Amino acid sequence: QVQLVESGGGLVQAGESLRLSCATSGSIVGIYVMGWYRQAPGKQRELVATIRNGSGSTNYADSVKGRFTMSRDNRKNTVYLQMNSLKPEDTAVYYCDVYIRGLHYWGQGTQVTVSS
Repeated sequence: QVQLVESGGGLVQAGESLRLSCATSGSIVGIYVMGWYRQAPGKQRELVATIRNGSGSTNYADSVKGRFTMSRDNRKNTVYLQMNSLKPEDTAVYYCDVYIRGLHYWGQGTQVTVSS
């Protein structure tokens, strides 16, 4: 069974930074993609960033390019989302996701609130 646990959310002011962590456990082997998604109140969940386990290549939503960086530490089975220059529109619940063997697995989410 795959498990994902996010941490690191909080309340910050615009322009500040946060780093989210996603600790993974279970059968995460082979070909897979890790991702960070977010969902703001009244809006659909949207993709923020992805990282592929083989190449380590990353992709970002246009709204966060140049401000957010996704990375991984394979020794710790953890992925991160470094968020800089935060804006009020970044306020959302952030979810960690792994897409593996045709299925998505999600964490419980962590709240990020950016005040203006």
